[in-house]
Amino acid sequence: MEHQFFRFRRVSLRSLVGKSPRSVAGQVFVFQVVLALLLVGFAVFALLLQSDRDTNAEARRRSIAVAETFANSPGILTALHAPVPSKVLQPLTEAGRKSAGVDFIVVMDTKGIRYTHPLPDRIGKRFVGTIGPSLAGKIYTESVHGPLGHEEQATVPIRDDKGKVVALVSAGLKVKNVTSQVDRQIPIILTAGAAALLAATGVTALVGRRLRRQTHSLAPHEMRRMYDHHDAVLHSVREGVLIVDGDGRLVLANDEAKRLLQLPPDAEGQQVAAVPTLEADMADLLTSGREATDEVYVAGPRLLAVNQRPTDRDGGPCGWVVTLRDTTELAALSGRAEGARERLRLLYDAGLGIGTSLDVATTADELAHVAVPRFADFVTVDLADNVLHGEEPGPTATGMRRIATCGVQEDAPLYEKGRLIDFAPTTPQARGYGSGRVELVTDLSTAEGWYAQDPERAHRIVDYGIHSLVTAPIKARGTVLGMANFWRSKEHGPFDEEDLSLAEELVARAAVSIDNARRYTREHALAITLQRSLLPRALPEHSALQFAHRYLPAQSGVSGDWFDVIALPGSRVALVVGDVVGHGLHAAATMGRLRTAVHNFSTLDLPPDELLSHLDDLVGRIDQDETSTHTAAPVVGATCLYAIYDPATGRCTMARAGHLAPALVHTDGSVTFPDLPAGPPLGLGGMPFQTAELDLAEGTQLVLYTDGLIEDRNRDLDDGMELLRRALAGHPGRPPEESCQAVLDALLPPRPQDDVALLIARTRVLSSDRIADWDVPPEASAVAEIRAEAAAKLDEWGLTELGFTTELVLSELITNAIRYGGQPIHVRLIYDGTLTCEVADASSTSPHLRSAATTDEGGRGLFLVSQMTERWGTRYTPHGKVIWAEQVVPKSIAASGPARAGADPV
Repeated sequence: MEHQFFRFRRVSLRSLVGKSPRSVAGQVFVFQVVLALLLVGFAVFALLLQSDRDTNAEARRRSIAVAETFANSPGILTALHAPVPSKVLQPLTEAGRKSAGVDFIVVMDTKGIRYTHPLPDRIGKRFVGTIGPSLAGKIYTESVHGPLGHEEQATVPIRDDKGKVVALVSAGLKVKNVTSQVDRQIPIILTAGAAALLAATGVTALVGRRLRRQTHSLAPHEMRRMYDHHDAVLHSVREGVLIVDGDGRLVLANDEAKRLLQLPPDAEGQQVAAVPTLEADMADLLTSGREATDEVYVAGPRLLAVNQRPTDRDGGPCGWVVTLRDTTELAALSGRAEGARERLRLLYDAGLGIGTSLDVATTADELAHVAVPRFADFVTVDLADNVLHGEEPGPTATGMRRIATCGVQEDAPLYEKGRLIDFAPTTPQARGYGSGRVELVTDLSTAEGWYAQDPERAHRIVDYGIHSLVTAPIKARGTVLGMANFWRSKEHGPFDEEDLSLAEELVARAAVSIDNARRYTREHALAITLQRSLLPRALPEHSALQFAHRYLPAQSGVSGDWFDVIALPGSRVALVVGDVVGHGLHAAATMGRLRTAVHNFSTLDLPPDELLSHLDDLVGRIDQDETSTHTAAPVVGATCLYAIYDPATGRCTMARAGHLAPALVHTDGSVTFPDLPAGPPLGLGGMPFQTAELDLAEGTQLVLYTDGLIEDRNRDLDDGMELLRRALAGHPGRPPEESCQAVLDALLPPRPQDDVALLIARTRVLSSDRIADWDVPPEASAVAEIRAEAAAKLDEWGLTELGFTTELVLSELITNAIRYGGQPIHVRLIYDGTLTCEVADASSTSPHLRSAATTDEGGRGLFLVSQMTERWGTRYTPHGKVIWAEQVVPKSIAASGPARAGADPV
């Protein structure tokens, strides 16, 4: 608009001047010719009059300028500190003298000794002139008769970085040279005057022709009408127009500009900076001399969009034209639109940032951090305490746990995180929890129901500056789980009705995630409970081993790792560790079935390889049963290691089905991994398992574990085995409990990805005086001899009370071995907490317990054995079988008897 306005204005002015082309052109021509002549003559006359007076002034001025320039030039200080300053400065001063048009530039020290001079023989001699004022830091000029003649010279100090005068520079001109330059200018001035006269004449002719062409021979009344139209347009448009000249004076302001800027009536003609009603930033723009495009400025209650352009682009006068538009309503609409965009961005960020984990506390904390400070200054999240345990919330807002807090400051007097709160019925939290609707409190200082919860804390909150509250129920699937409280402090205005919908949207995004986390917590707790119920709660104490164990469930869920310690007859003990492939309830349930099966098979006293074969058949049948159902189930895969340790011989027999080999910590502190035959995992079928026997010295530690201990996605299996070896090595006497913790600390990350089962057992060996054995000849008379020797041994052990039963058991078992078994026959008594009678023979035929009829002459022996002992059974060996029977030692005898040999106190 400003371009069109000035184009119109220029046309009007030129039309007015060009109405009388001849007279105007003639007058302009004569005036310019006379003026040019007068100016040229006066210039020549004044130059001649002033030449003498100005010669010295010109010389001083040029001398001062050259001297100051050289004194402040870069590198001057460096040159002064050179070993030979004249060698560096002389070429510089000569080059500067020639380029500056002076007769000399002399650099000297503070004593006046020259470093440079146009005459080289003058270097090193004293300077001709006064240096005292310059040494005091002043610029001193004077007229002297020096080596070059009558000179005007200026002396300037050279200062170092600390402001100290370290040298002087003097520059000067010979007076006759200045005068000769002025004389040479006179012909130039005369020539320029003549050229100016000719140019003025030509320009006058061109102006006359242009005036005639642009005015179109308009009459004066037509020009007046044009100006009237111009003024009408200027003052009727709904856009402010200002014209500021090059001196910063307000030349023109239309009616709209006066209204928008509230200008006084006499503002036109004043300096812009002197107009009292102009805002400072607006005045700065109008006087800045720069272009502006749609810049927004405040003018009272209005927001103005300002454009500023120069007026001299197309030959117009020097100045600026400014247009103003009122954008207050547009800014309000833009502000509301920006607020809506910010809310959408907040909701988008909430969708990305809330619910990243299946943890109730983490999700609540994410909700709090997303809303601060973009929506609220402080956020607190309260959940029903039952929700944190995966249970259903209560009907009222009592028993609420503050699970998350976040704010712009840390010292807000709100309830702290972790506190259990019972909200009073009159509080916004209790009302929102009961109704399931958002509650708004615009002014907390007047909310009596809120004060009723904790009056003292409420006063502290208000005094702190928190003044407004929105409390939104965390509701999912129709159930209110808790409340999210949004607080604003004095830095922001109170919440309003528009904020309620945003609070609902934020909380709705978190509610689903919190409910999912709650349900996951409940299901995870159920799965963990199921898994722990399937694992041994407490391992039995046993004289054969001192053991410790650890079980760590994976962070991702339950799994199928298990371990067990099973007491076997003859003071032997079985150690089991296994791992069902996969995670979840299916793996945990399968683990429970396999553990139960191992217990059942162990009662048959089977060797490890046979037990694993039976277990392999069981896994195969489980797979067949599950694949035959309509719902597809994953195929069971499992590994297992089964070991039997006999403290009487110190021998350990073990076999494994796809499981990792155990570690042995020997009595010298070294660690080895025995080379056990690696059988296939359970469930494959068709491949036999092999047994390995190891003789373990007393105090050897047997370490059984699952793959979750040593396997990790960030390291190889061999690296894990090496870490295990290092954690165990060098500590032969360390208790198993400490060894377990040391192994976990060395190998496990903070959040293991797989279940970990670890079992460490230290071996013990029964003392030879707790074992008695005899070889039995195949004669019936030998039974009585064995009974007598056994009775004597029982008397020695203090077990006389068990003598009758023991003699009866030995008579029956030895008689059966002589009649139905094979040679050799061997009898062994073991006293280790219980009294075990063992009769071994070379036959693999096992006796069967049966109920004899009243007319039968035999068949009652094993029945009597089973009735008079705690338990009995048959164990097969590579050379035959062993029939054993155990008796419980009375507590009175066990307490008064000697300590068990080879067993540490527990």
